[in-house]
Amino acid sequence: MSIRENIKRLLAELPPGVRLMAAIKGRQPDEVLAAVEAGVSLLGENYVQEAERVCPLVDTRAEWHLIGHLQRNKVKKAVSIFDMIETVDSLEIAREIDRRAGQAGKVMPVLIEVNSGYEKAKSGVLPETAGLLARELAGLVHIKLMGLMTVGPLTGRPEDSRPYFRNTRELLHAIGAMGLPGVEMKYLSMGMSDSYRVAVEEGANIIRIGTSIFGYRP
Repeated sequence: MSIRENIKRLLAELPPGVRLMAAIKGRQPDEVLAAVEAGVSLLGENYVQEAERVCPLVDTRAEWHLIGHLQRNKVKKAVSIFDMIETVDSLEIAREIDRRAGQAGKVMPVLIEVNSGYEKAKSGVLPETAGLLARELAGLVHIKLMGLMTVGPLTGRPEDSRPYFRNTRELLHAIGAMGLPGVEMKYLSMGMSDSYRVAVEEGANIIRIGTSIFGYRP
């Protein structure tokens, strides 16, 4: 099926309130434009430099989220390009985002990335430390914490992801119940092409889809 047909099918399948993000890592500009023209209003990019290359082509027709690990030396550029950073996983990077957002005269919406599967090779805070990081983020003037993001172990079996998604949802609610000033635990970003149905069942309201929109990368 074409990009347009894939997006039409996905949008028809998703319940109200769930946002479809096109994960555009490694995709060509014409593919990204096709997704936007087919109705995608949210783009996720792993790399700041790639977003910098494609963003001018899309202009303001889509919202941009950073969904890859953010290096300190890329923060200034990320703050200028993205509408949300979904991968905050340390106080150090949060403070740099806060500093750069302050210089730009803006408040940067962010999500905390949670390493729900305790995987050594993956970024993200461990679930038991997410609340502490949330409390620290609440004290930063130019950051607004708006939820959690997780990937979870990639096993090829969607049902295996369910406990990790469920635990992340429960963590979202627990942090929300802390009543932190300026914190709005509104978004739960989880689920990809092989696991988005399970993620939605477990409360995701942002799903990050690449292959099921664009097909496999060559």
